[in-house]
Amino acid sequence: MPNSTLYNPHVSVDCVVFGFDGEKLKVLLIERSINEQNELYNDKKLPGSIILNDENLDDAASRVLNELTGLKNIYLSQYKSFGNPNRTNNPRDILWLENTTHLKIGRIVTVAYVALIKIDRKIVFNTEDTSANWYDVNEINNMQLAFDHNQIIENGLQHIRHRLDVEPHLLFELLPRKFTISQLRILHDVVHQTRSDVRNFQKKVAQMSNLVMLDEVEEGVPHRAARLYKYKKKAP
Repeated sequence: MPNSTLYNPHVSVDCVVFGFDGEKLKVLLIERSINEQNELYNDKKLPGSIILNDENLDDAASRVLNELTGLKNIYLSQYKSFGNPNRTNNPRDILWLENTTHLKIGRIVTVAYVALIKIDRKIVFNTEDTSANWYDVNEINNMQLAFDHNQIIENGLQHIRHRLDVEPHLLFELLPRKFTISQLRILHDVVHQTRSDVRNFQKKVAQMSNLVMLDEVEEGVPHRAARLYKYKKKAP
């Protein structure tokens, strides 16, 4: 039997972390630095990791996000696996992975997750040669990411749009704890790539029983301060 039929590929998880800055939908990318023949090569990738021998997939994804952000209880949804034998045409990807894991990597299969995070929550990840930064999802197509991470992000966008159609309350995972109706509408439109009628959207909002109007307004804004709201989760 050929050796190739006995080969057991490595398995990893990759996380598409979405955030909303009040105007645009953002995705969190790792800035990766590679020293190659005395030259510094920089590119970007999704947060991810090869899974450990003693952890399942969901635990691995939670570990990646906790190491990246220092946060727990982040919304996570597994949505697709990527196992094309030619996931990368760039030998730097495998070389970088081998150097960071100290493993010999042949083929690698990844299981992708979507994560939703409030963008104002502190990101603590920062090492000497690596950092994490937010990027507008509309810019991703013009960027060459590591492996097949462009495709993983595009599929992640499709997944979250579908989930938000089914579970619209997930929008509030991306909003600040206190927000305006305008922010909610902008987020809805950015995710769904549409433009809502303001009055019709306000009517929909009025039917949301878990939306609580606060006795507070925006502060420090150059326009008329809008009323603030919060989302109250239903009791289990």
